[in-house]
Amino acid sequence: MDEITRIREAGIAQQPARLADHTVVGDYHQLTFEVEHIAEMARPGQFVTVTVGGEMSGALLRRSFSISSATPGDGNTPGRVGLVVSARGQGTHWLVSLTPGAEVDMVGPSGRPFPLPTSPVPCILVGGGYGSAPLFWLAQVLQERDCPPAMILGAATRDRLYGVTRAADVTDQVTVTTDDGSLGVKGWVSDVLADVVDRTGAGAIYACGPMPMLRSVSEIAAATGAIAQVAVEEAMACGIGVCMTCVMPVEGRDGATRMVRSCVEGPTFRGDRVRWDAFDDGRCHVPPDAVGAPRAGGH
Repeated sequence: MDEITRIREAGIAQQPARLADHTVVGDYHQLTFEVEHIAEMARPGQFVTVTVGGEMSGALLRRSFSISSATPGDGNTPGRVGLVVSARGQGTHWLVSLTPGAEVDMVGPSGRPFPLPTSPVPCILVGGGYGSAPLFWLAQVLQERDCPPAMILGAATRDRLYGVTRAADVTDQVTVTTDDGSLGVKGWVSDVLADVVDRTGAGAIYACGPMPMLRSVSEIAAATGAIAQVAVEEAMACGIGVCMTCVMPVEGRDGATRMVRSCVEGPTFRGDRVRWDAFDDGRCHVPPDAVGAPRAGGH
């Protein structure tokens, strides 16, 4: 059995990925890579990890990116995976400096994809900033399952929005919010979500974006009787479940809270099972009732 066969049976591959297209969209960079096996196996909600900085780089850790699109090859055209990148640190600035033809080392698809409805139901897709990137692919999959999607896209300013024009390709129900009112409704996605639930009768809500937004979406979903599935943005150092830097408290079906890895058990979770009370000012704490939590007096 060759190496590619082994990694495909494991559901994950490590491959060279060739940059085929690089487009600037507002404040973001839309990168499309030719990478056969990852494109075949990927599902909405999963992510890939990419090396940055080149062969002589001191950047040892990969960078994790949600998969915004995946198109399997057809024998004549190679498979393609799309990523949306916000250039913030040294690694992402290096990545967006690449031109078509450049190669990176890519591992994926990693993580747990978005669970899909088992029967037709209206859905709402909520994206914050470039967190909306994987939701357009998800919307196409939901349409194929007779689950009509509505979208809510929010950001601080119009330049920080992603996919407003693209949304029209997947739904005719799009609501846009910006904190400063530069486009759409002035305010947050949470300000309009309940109204969209009432209007659409949605039974499922999918969300990707900053953690405070995901908390609000989860709380509104619970109040309206909808099920929220959220893709969290905990920082991932290794992306394969080894380093334990992306752990967060999630309640299991048995009612017990455990610290689980976002990169393996996530990044998608049911919103009503995430222990949002453990997050404070961007930091996550271990709830005292979590399995394995330190006890007073060291017992």
